[in-house]
Amino acid sequence: MNPHLSALHPYPFEKLRRLLAQAGTPAQQVPSVNLSIGEPKHATPPFIVKAMQDAMDGLSVYPPTKGDAALRGTIAAWIARRYDITQPDPETQVLPALGSREALFAFAQTVIDPNSDAVVVCPNPFYQIYEGAALLAGAQPYFINARADLNFGYDWQSVPPEVWRKTQLLFVCSPGNPAGNVMSLNDWQIIFTLSDEYGFAIASDECYSEIYLDEASKPLGGMQAASLLGRHDYRNLVSFSSLSKRSNVPGLRSGFVAGDSKLIGQFLLYRTYHGSAISAVVSRASIAAWNDEAHVVENRRLYREKFEAVVPILAPVLNTGWPDASFYLWAQTPYSDTDFVRDLYGATGVTALPGSFLAREAHGVNPGAGRIRIALVAPLEQCVDAARRIAEFVTRAAAP
Repeated sequence: MNPHLSALHPYPFEKLRRLLAQAGTPAQQVPSVNLSIGEPKHATPPFIVKAMQDAMDGLSVYPPTKGDAALRGTIAAWIARRYDITQPDPETQVLPALGSREALFAFAQTVIDPNSDAVVVCPNPFYQIYEGAALLAGAQPYFINARADLNFGYDWQSVPPEVWRKTQLLFVCSPGNPAGNVMSLNDWQIIFTLSDEYGFAIASDECYSEIYLDEASKPLGGMQAASLLGRHDYRNLVSFSSLSKRSNVPGLRSGFVAGDSKLIGQFLLYRTYHGSAISAVVSRASIAAWNDEAHVVENRRLYREKFEAVVPILAPVLNTGWPDASFYLWAQTPYSDTDFVRDLYGATGVTALPGSFLAREAHGVNPGAGRIRIALVAPLEQCVDAARRIAEFVTRAAAP
């Protein structure tokens, strides 16, 4: 048995299941509302479904590991349009993937030397795949804590040089999960400089890049930042994206990796043996999705409508703020986040996710403690109803 398996932590939702079991059945006889999981609930656009239905003849062939050439070209063209940069080479700088989760995990197995004293630097809080990928690759995670005073960004200079010297991979997530913060060009400049000095790869998780509140202010992407800083070869950088959130197709399992051609080439070699390839059926549906922006604009409108309705209800009782992007609220709780989530569910039937479940104690603190992640993925009416229940619960709890 792989000895690294014993180092894995329970997934946040397993911990949440055990926590909610302590609350028993909600006291109120009202429908439950689950705002804990970041699973898109908006309808899949019909034209994507139609494209998949029309591609069923693709089931009769093995898909190429490198991905369909037409899909790679479509993704490369989308990257150029979205980030206003020169189109990356679809032959050497783009690979389709079975969603960003699979690719993030596999990429770590590609770039980490298991025979070394390797370190993987991870944001904290974080998407637990980062930690699991590092541990199963034989590396040790080093957590850099998000800071509220930096808009939940990071003091990159706080990482000691001896850690950077052992670092083989840095995970970043922008827009961030759970706070929805977006990395600035200065942030990118700092980590590019560190990468040049210490030689580590950068895995930029950008699965929330198309969920933002201001149509005039698109989140900066890693490849875009590299281009603005004159790094047109994207050295040491691979960006990861997905159609799941953008196009409401989490079950399609379709995304891409793009960036440094040397890293992409090694990743392709790994995937030749890993056996992950997108079928022609998924490829054609993905091409249709990447080529259309109207449904993405409408998707953002639906999320914006929910934020505009929910934040005014919660803001008087919880410090929610407004994210730069994503569909999450990263709200402060009046007492322990785990106790709050348990009590909230028991009293109202509303489920949120304790922030401490998304983080590890590092440098003497768990940066998720005292916060909850609220995913505004349910329909508008359910989100508003849940927000009112939360507000009433907090008000009652604060009453003398």
